[in-house]
Amino acid sequence: MLFNFEMDFALSLRCVPMIVRMKLDLCGVKLSLRQWSRFTRQDRQALVDRPAATPPEWTAYRSFLVHLIRTRAGEEPKLLPPARTETWQLADGVPDAIRLKAQSSGLRAPTPEQWRHLSCLQRFALVKLTRPGHENQNFGPALREFLDTDA
Repeated sequence: MLFNFEMDFALSLRCVPMIVRMKLDLCGVKLSLRQWSRFTRQDRQALVDRPAATPPEWTAYRSFLVHLIRTRAGEEPKLLPPARTETWQLADGVPDAIRLKAQSSGLRAPTPEQWRHLSCLQRFALVKLTRPGHENQNFGPALREFLDTDA
């Protein structure tokens, strides 16, 4: 699943799409853009399509990704603790980072009910888009896309 706000760069898979970034967090592997660029188009598509919703799938995804990093990039992967209680995984309560980013961007933050109705991937994307070093210019388009409003 690719979002409309990331289509200009994610459709070609030259950048790591949000769906893969979330799976990286879930399986606990850090992937650099340089490593991603060493993967074939088929490798990248496999990382988009491969499931990672359950503990066994996280393990399989991690193994597949570790293999790709070693074989395509010729490096040892950097392993991290898997995400298990991040703000994007919790449907109750809009995180402060989201409220502050919306306010500083002149947008309305999601209500608690709207936040609850967002998918885990949508919440992940919004949280990631508030962090330094990420495509923060996409926060507004993402918020509007997910809430289907003019925010």
